[in-house]
Amino acid sequence: MARTMRLDRWKNVKMAAALLCAVLGFPAAGLAADSAVILQYHRFGESDLPSTNIKLAQFDAHLAYLKSGGYTVLPVPHIVAALRAGQPLPDKAVGITIDDAAKSVIREAWPRLREAGFPFTLFVATDAIDQQRARSMSWDDIRTLANAGVTIANHSSSHEHLWRFGLATARRDVVNAQNRFQAELGFSPRLFAYPYGEYNLALRGLIEELGFEVAFGQNSGVAGKRADLLTLPRFSLNEAYGDIERFQLIINTLPIPVRDVTPAEPILSRNPPHIGFTVDESLDEIDGLACYVSGQGAVQVELLGERRVELRMSKPFRRGRNRVNCTLPGPDRRWRWFGLQYLVP
Repeated sequence: MARTMRLDRWKNVKMAAALLCAVLGFPAAGLAADSAVILQYHRFGESDLPSTNIKLAQFDAHLAYLKSGGYTVLPVPHIVAALRAGQPLPDKAVGITIDDAAKSVIREAWPRLREAGFPFTLFVATDAIDQQRARSMSWDDIRTLANAGVTIANHSSSHEHLWRFGLATARRDVVNAQNRFQAELGFSPRLFAYPYGEYNLALRGLIEELGFEVAFGQNSGVAGKRADLLTLPRFSLNEAYGDIERFQLIINTLPIPVRDVTPAEPILSRNPPHIGFTVDESLDEIDGLACYVSGQGAVQVELLGERRVELRMSKPFRRGRNRVNCTLPGPDRRWRWFGLQYLVP
């Protein structure tokens, strides 16, 4: 029963993706693109919280660039439906997500996005709404957005580091949020975002078991057809990483399709880890691959055979979250990008 949903809530992803192709004006059988850039924002015009805030002037510049031509901003569920069904997407497809349901979303971001005609997904941590925290939206605000067509998604109840809880407690946290959405909005979301982008393999398995169709981390990268739909990447934007030059770079990126990533477990027991991955045969040339690690800059990239990539780091990761970003020159002066996030407890 939990998996019985209306079409726009994943009842038939192939039909939804084919319909999307027809609406956008390109044939479902034709070759367009097989990836999309997903953006992540939090707060808007709240400069006392710069690590999660985007300045309004920066956000206005982002929207103006997206409207300048060549980009198609789609609802995130439509993007994922196309990826899941193996259907094409428009070249330079973009999805917009916003985490945490701050008041500045409905005050500043929504009017701008509505005027631009850009859909977005809002990931809501329900405890903050229930507790009526000063900077959080109300359930009436969220209902207003949902009724206007905004995709409302689950960001847990507590917005805590769920992987630390143990599966029983994590289950209660996520299910409680689902129950609150059902009570307040009349539906249970099928999209999830891990708080802080943190998860371990056990938590990923729990999210799959609970019936979520897609889940997002906070590692940078492009959502491609070979990506794990329960650990999809997003490009995070804030004051420090929100200048228009960086935005123009990331919005045009393409995926580096990989497999056999090691270590598979994002919560590290060995530091530094032995990081490696195999690049898919669909890429002819990978000699220009470069990889960068938080706090270390560029690291040595060793190619084993023709496709296996191993990273050689000179020092351990720092405590907490660490990013690994690999880039490769792509066609039409665009960059390919693959990112990971590892955590040292």
